[in-house]
Amino acid sequence: MSAEQTANGPPVLRFDEQGLLPAVVQDQATGQVLMVAWMNEEALQRTQETGQAHFWSRSRQKLWRKGATSGNVMNVREVRVDCDADTLLLRVDPAGPACHTGEQSCFYRQLSAAAPAPPLTQQEMGEEAILPALFATILQRQACPHSDSYTARLLSAGEDEVLKKVGEEAMEVILAAKGQGDERLVSEVADLFYHLLVLLAARGLTLANVEVELARRRR
Repeated sequence: MSAEQTANGPPVLRFDEQGLLPAVVQDQATGQVLMVAWMNEEALQRTQETGQAHFWSRSRQKLWRKGATSGNVMNVREVRVDCDADTLLLRVDPAGPACHTGEQSCFYRQLSAAAPAPPLTQQEMGEEAILPALFATILQRQACPHSDSYTARLLSAGEDEVLKKVGEEAMEVILAAKGQGDERLVSEVADLFYHLLVLLAARGLTLANVEVELARRRR
């Protein structure tokens, strides 16, 4: 048994000399890394007690709750610890952009000009992960726009243009359902799904926000 593992419980966390641990925050729906912050024992305790992410500010030397002023809270689904017990991973449902600049993730800038990696194929991602993977790709295009990306161009055109496309695609779904065959209907529904995901990204929302609402309705 390692020094970091108790006999009948979770690992003993290895806080640094300032009593802090780095905490990586990840969107549980998309897998996107949103931010990195610091937690002491009090921040971790408050996070576990309230279900919302709390951190320790090294510059201000005080506890803070993410979203306390902006409203962009992070509802914590789970807290994981790495193999060395010196780093935490918070998997969260973000209520809005993570970055104070308004970007979805604090990691929206690149050091190099390398093009984004191509999206995963259906075979690589598996059928059940298609929507989260597609949404992750949309967020990638939003954070690292390229002129040859339709998604990036649509997002840069503004929310009104996105809404216009959603309306057009919804009408196409109706027309397809009224006499254009099942294959055409599936194609148009796929187009509508895509444009709805772009709308969520434009508004700083996620698939998790929709999942929470659907789960609430099931109850």
